[in-house]
Amino acid sequence: MSNSTIDFNALIKESKDVLKDPKTYFSTMKTTGGIAEPLIKAVIYGVVAGIIAFIWSLFKIGGVSSGLLGGAAGIMAIIWYIVAAVIGLFIGAVILLVISAICKGNTDFESNIRVTAACMVMMPISALFGFITGLSITLGSIVGLAVSLYGLYLLYHGLTQTLKADTGTSKIVILILAALVILFTIMGIGAKKKASRFMEDFNKENLR
Repeated sequence: MSNSTIDFNALIKESKDVLKDPKTYFSTMKTTGGIAEPLIKAVIYGVVAGIIAFIWSLFKIGGVSSGLLGGAAGIMAIIWYIVAAVIGLFIGAVILLVISAICKGNTDFESNIRVTAACMVMMPISALFGFITGLSITLGSIVGLAVSLYGLYLLYHGLTQTLKADTGTSKIVILILAALVILFTIMGIGAKKKASRFMEDFNKENLR
């Protein structure tokens, strides 16, 4: 992709490449060219995720109608995802830079923000499977966990291939992050079930 134009065909190809063969993709990924390109990429991923979330909200399934967006739907879902993508890009790049420094990798901000943007391909994928939560909290959490773990897998290759971080240290950091994700997912399942039961009881009381 160019900084001044949006080549959607190139973006689609890049997205497929990072998902299918992250090791090869990150080993050949550019680390220079400005931050406009990764920013555009993150915004597009946010728009796609927002559109998917909006579609699920129309069917009143998934986490959109009763999750982070409350009762918001329509354009607000798209706006929320765009804002989340932009904020997540810069915060994620800073966090990745710290991790890269710990793993003795590249600490150039532009390189880290480009790796972060590439990993954000998981954002629309997460939204795509969002409907499962509306069908089953447990199943939705398990699928969400799988998506998160694959995101960490992409991050590992970004660290070792693009940022040239130490392989052994990177593995340890990614495994620690994976363990935390699994722990929070297990805790989240219980919390979501309690919240769901509370809302059911609350609605029953209001119907009396």
